[in-house]
Amino acid sequence: MSFSQALSGLSAQQQKLGAIGNNIANSQTVGFKSSDVQFADVFATSRIGLGVRTSTVLQNFNQGNIESTSRNLDLAIAGEGFFRFQQTNGEIGYSRNGQLTMTADGRLVNAQSAQIMGYPADAEGNVQVGGNVVPLQIPPGDLEANASTQLNVSLNLDAGQPVITASFDANNANTYNYSTNATVFDSQGNARNLSIYFTKTASNEWDVNGRLSGGPSDGGTYDVDLGSLVFTQNGTLQADNTVPALFNTDEFGDGNPLATLDIDLSFEGSTQFASQSTVNDTTQDGYTSGALVGITIEEDGTIMRNYSNEESRAAGQVALVTFRNPEGLRPDGDNLWAATGASGQELIGAPGAGLRGLIQPSAIETSNVDMASELVDMIIAQRAYQANSQSISTQDELLQTIINL
Repeated sequence: MSFSQALSGLSAQQQKLGAIGNNIANSQTVGFKSSDVQFADVFATSRIGLGVRTSTVLQNFNQGNIESTSRNLDLAIAGEGFFRFQQTNGEIGYSRNGQLTMTADGRLVNAQSAQIMGYPADAEGNVQVGGNVVPLQIPPGDLEANASTQLNVSLNLDAGQPVITASFDANNANTYNYSTNATVFDSQGNARNLSIYFTKTASNEWDVNGRLSGGPSDGGTYDVDLGSLVFTQNGTLQADNTVPALFNTDEFGDGNPLATLDIDLSFEGSTQFASQSTVNDTTQDGYTSGALVGITIEEDGTIMRNYSNEESRAAGQVALVTFRNPEGLRPDGDNLWAATGASGQELIGAPGAGLRGLIQPSAIETSNVDMASELVDMIIAQRAYQANSQSISTQDELLQTIINL
């Protein structure tokens, strides 16, 4: 009598039950991918097989459900790809679990202190996509102040206003037809009020003057001639009408010299129609200094540093990795896989590029274990295990009968 077939069946079903048990145990593990045991029959030049063996354990990389969380450092991948982590020993691992925390020195790590990797950004916040990926770290410093260099004012000047021949005087409202204000910033981030005055001096022509608060050294104001605006008969600007506004703010520093404030003042889009004078839009590029108040991560993986002055700068971009054969990855535990010859080499790129999915912030990907299917498979494997046990018992009884003859 041969017990080998039944023994191989017991061993195979034991491994099957082990895989099922592991799947069920990890049903709440973020980013976990279930696995299944595949069997192969065994023959050795005979018509009756010698039993069964485990041919492979196949991983199921189907997408798990994505659930929202309240943490902005929880990341899920909607689509294909893996996060790339550098472990504490320097080795590289891949994961679908994007639950991150930020260390005191700004490193973004998982629960095992492996650091997520991506493309770095320069001091101006420009991400170097396509270069080498590095462990990402958020600089903790403040954002320096930026002096205004560009001021765009789009407005309508009332064509029905009378011509004024008197010399301009900012303190005399009878010497100008309309005025507006804009905030600009000096080299130390001090907000300065720039008043702009418009005086109609001839048909379709307006003189423009400016007054900047905070100087000269007596703490008063700084006046400058900003040239003139010339309109066509249709009420549109005749030329670009971008004029330089130069303020010697060295006198504004109260003992702390400031860089000269050199602003290109543009009135592009301004009109002269027979309606009330009004400003349609004002924009400028300066800002005061700001402290880092938090970070956000966008769908393309860009990590944005947000500052108290309402400015934002990129600190880097999370990279995603794909493989020709993800089923060939070797599970290493701690929600990480390692590349193998069967998986092929990693293909690194930005989220959303090629076959890579997008990053979904404030979300996690749940385990793709189907509990109902696992329980059914458990029952089937249990029955197969019992049947193989019964086969051994039956053969034992037959052998005992032969011995008793």
